[in-house]
Amino acid sequence: MEASSVLLYIFLFFIVIVIFSSFVTVKQGTIVVITVFGKYRRILTPGLNFKIPLIENIYSKISIQNRSVELEFQAVTYDQANVYFKAMLLYSVLNQEEETIKNVAFKFVDERNLMQALIRTVEGSIRAFVATKRQSEVLILRRDIVEHVKEQLDNILEGWGYHLQDLQLNDITFDDVIMKSMSQVVASNNLKAAAENEGQALLITKTKAAEADGNAIKISAEAERQAAQLRGQGIALFREEVAKGMTSAAKEMQTANMDTSVILFTMWTESIKHFSENSKGNVIFLDGSSDAMQRTMKEMMALNHLHTDTVKK
Repeated sequence: MEASSVLLYIFLFFIVIVIFSSFVTVKQGTIVVITVFGKYRRILTPGLNFKIPLIENIYSKISIQNRSVELEFQAVTYDQANVYFKAMLLYSVLNQEEETIKNVAFKFVDERNLMQALIRTVEGSIRAFVATKRQSEVLILRRDIVEHVKEQLDNILEGWGYHLQDLQLNDITFDDVIMKSMSQVVASNNLKAAAENEGQALLITKTKAAEADGNAIKISAEAERQAAQLRGQGIALFREEVAKGMTSAAKEMQTANMDTSVILFTMWTESIKHFSENSKGNVIFLDGSSDAMQRTMKEMMALNHLHTDTVKK
């Protein structure tokens, strides 16, 4: 009786274990591959799933989330320059279709072999592209390198059940000698550009200064012309007023039966007085003899008669 009870307990315990092992919980972002006696059977999606106990087995659990890996490798350019790359590879399972999951589960023995193949494929694609380019072109072809790798690897990775999401080339460096020479080239180009800019600035400055000088000369010349014109007009008005005054004085003296030469004598003496009062160190030689005065008076009377005749005509 006791032996049968023990067997019953063992049987019930075994039934409980079998029942509990029939339920499988799959986490979000994971696909479970089920096999029957080593042969692919089906896949289990996230959530609570049922499997046949003792017959169906869990072969692998595949993450469908994005995964990343860092790469460091070397390539050689067309002109034999060593290029060192540091890159970040972002990839994921292509989709959740059954055929895709089967490729992911059975194409490689394990995850390590997959990573090795993936990394070597990416490195080989980049090396093949860089080998056709010169050292001076590599730095500006970062986006072209990424596009080339994705174009080359899409079909290959799809056959494995994966998709290349992104490839980021975080660092591209050369040997120290090449880096120093590149820095020198950049520095010399900057100095050349600075010299050209300085020359253009100096040319603009000189041009503007010349234009300003030219404008100043034009303004000064115009002012001088206007001043000369005004001076000429003033002298003309002065002479006109002098002539009018002399004519009026001469008429009055003729009416009074006086000699008109007195006017000239007065002008002579006033001129000498003006010279003496307003002189600022200049020397003016005048012949003060009576002969000189008579000669000057005659000349001035002749000019007066000439002016009178001109006015009458």
